Amino acid sequence: MTGTERVVRSGDLRICTTTTGSPDDPAVLLIMGLGLSYDWWREDFCAALAARGRYVVRFDNRDVGRSSHVTGAGISPWGFLTRRARPVYSLGDMADDAAAVIAELVPAGRAHVVGASLGAMVAQEVAIRHPDRTLSLTSIMGRPGDGRTGKVSWRRVPDFLRPPASDPVEDMVRTFRRIGSTTRTAEDDEDVRVTMRRAAGREATVAHDGQGGGRQLAACVGERDRTADLHGLRMPALVIHGAADTVIRPDGGRATAAAIPGAELLELPGMGHDLARASWPAVVDGIVRVSGISRTRA
Repeated sequence: MTGTERVVRSGDLRICTTTTGSPDDPAVLLIMGLGLSYDWWREDFCAALAARGRYVVRFDNRDVGRSSHVTGAGISPWGFLTRRARPVYSLGDMADDAAAVIAELVPAGRAHVVGASLGAMVAQEVAIRHPDRTLSLTSIMGRPGDGRTGKVSWRRVPDFLRPPASDPVEDMVRTFRRIGSTTRTAEDDEDVRVTMRRAAGREATVAHDGQGGGRQLAACVGERDRTADLHGLRMPALVIHGAADTVIRPDGGRATAAAIPGAELLELPGMGHDLARASWPAVVDGIVRVSGISRTRA
């Protein structure tokens, strides 16, 4: 069952968390993507992992949900187009937040780390910066930061530059229809509506300037090349990517898998830049599989 919210300290920041399942089971830490709260790891998805004997830990990244929102400029449209950013914080800083969550909420102090999209890059940084906290790594819809692979398709660039919509809920439904999987259904659309309203309700209780997504995007655009450090990882790793992803193109997943010794690459036909329900069985199976492999690897 899903627990109550709990706040963890990461330096001066408050990180809002919740858990699903038994703390006696192996822990899986889920890290969500750009501008999205932990609500986007849907309850049914977490329940499916818990039913497979996993203790699921979710949290709001800094600048989203009920976690601390900071201040400072995000990234301008020109900065996004030219890939030039002056981030207020780095993906490594966000990884340190994740490590603080593991240290506080996981009895053994070590977790199987899973990230999606921006969260995949943060998860990679967790594995690199905090190998003592990381039992395995699952990178979903990610890239290694080499500047060559996993680039956004030019036809998706307008999605990052459009002004706020008058109806953000239905706008998000349309966005996921554009960038998401070919298997998306009406149930997936309704998931977006429910999750958007829940996430907005939670975030409304926290003071913020509305620029958190821009600051997270600046951290993503300003990411470093993690290839060499990924090559030094010695832990089970799984890379999941959609063959139809136009936001972080599939070569980003392939490059990530190639950089990590012994990593498994799972490329799903028809999967776009989303976690549509049709992909859940494969994703859950993959997380369970990699989190069942021994941590020790030559």
